[in-house]
Amino acid sequence: MSTPATILYCRCAYAQVVPTGVKNEVLQRLCDSEASFETVSDLCEMAAHRDPRLKAIATCGKLRIAACYPRAVKGLFQQTGSPLPADTEILNMRTQTAQEITTALLSESSVPQPVSSADS
Repeated sequence: MSTPATILYCRCAYAQVVPTGVKNEVLQRLCDSEASFETVSDLCEMAAHRDPRLKAIATCGKLRIAACYPRAVKGLFQQTGSPLPADTEILNMRTQTAQEITTALLSESSVPQPVSSADS
């Protein structure tokens, strides 16, 4: 049996660029699933303050993140000296539906979802 991916949910609390309905529905579906996940208030704020938890997150193994544009999320970790592993799956709550995101987050598969050039 493979090790389940670590799920990280970003509330994107400060920029207010993620549609409220999508982020609320993703959080509700995660809670309803009884899956283990970590939530953070805002990855951008954590990066701005060089929060050491970002390094711990980047080194936790298989990782799936529900946040914003993949290029932005990767950049936040990179700027703090904690680059994400290449197989990290980043789901974009700005452009994907809550259903698409939670299906990918809760999937048993560790195959990364393709990211279109508009999302990257």
